[in-house]
Amino acid sequence: MRRISIRAVTFDVGGTLIEPWPSVGHIYASVAARHGWPGLSVETLNCQFAGAWRALENFRYTRQEWAGLVDASFHGLIGTPPSGTFFPALYEYFARPQAWRVFEDVVPVFEGLAAHKLKLGVISNWDERLIPLLRRLELHDYFDSVTVSCDVDFPKPSPIIFERATQALALPAEAILHVGDSAAMDVEGARGAGLHAVLLRRGAEPREGQINCLCDIEALLNSSMGA
Repeated sequence: MRRISIRAVTFDVGGTLIEPWPSVGHIYASVAARHGWPGLSVETLNCQFAGAWRALENFRYTRQEWAGLVDASFHGLIGTPPSGTFFPALYEYFARPQAWRVFEDVVPVFEGLAAHKLKLGVISNWDERLIPLLRRLELHDYFDSVTVSCDVDFPKPSPIIFERATQALALPAEAILHVGDSAAMDVEGARGAGLHAVLLRRGAEPREGQINCLCDIEALLNSSMGA
C-alpha cells in the first residue's frame, strides 16, 4: 500500500466502539419481565433479533422502524406486540449507559491517536439517542466531530454522510481513515466517498485490509499509511 497522510480517524459506533450488554436478548427479556412477560428465552430473543436485523432493507433508524424491529424480535413469544405495550420503556433503556459495554481497547486507542495529533470522529447510523449516550459513556469529548445518520438523513453507505463528516472535520476525504465492522456500510461506503477504510473483525484471523483489534490502528498507520 502506498504511503498516505492520514490526519483523522473516524469510527462506526455499534459493534466497533460499544455493544449491547450483556446482549440484546438479555435486555429485551429483562424489560419484558418488568411488564408482565417473565421467563422469556434470551437465546430465542437474540436469534429472532439477529434474523430481523439481517432482513432489514433501507432502515432509517427512526423510532417507528425500531418499534417494528422489536415487534419482529418478539414475534410468537408474547400476546401483544411491544409497540403497543412496553416498547417506549425499551427504547428509553437503550439510551442508558448500563445497556452498553465499551470495548476495552477503545479508550487507550483514542488516547494514543490523540497523542499523535490525529483528529477523531464518529460516522454512525443511529438515532437521536447517540450523542447523549456518548456523553454518558464518557466518550463524546474524545471526538472532534460526531456525524449521525438521523441528523444527515442519509445513512451509511450513502456517500453523503461521509461527506458531511469530512466537512465537519475540515479535511479532505483522502486524509481520513474510517474504521468499522461492516464491509458494506463502513468499508465500501467510506471508500466510495474517497476516504480510506479498514474493516474491524474482533478476534478474527488477520487479513489484508482488516484488523482484529482497534489497537492495530496505530501500527497500521505507522507501517502502511504513515502519518
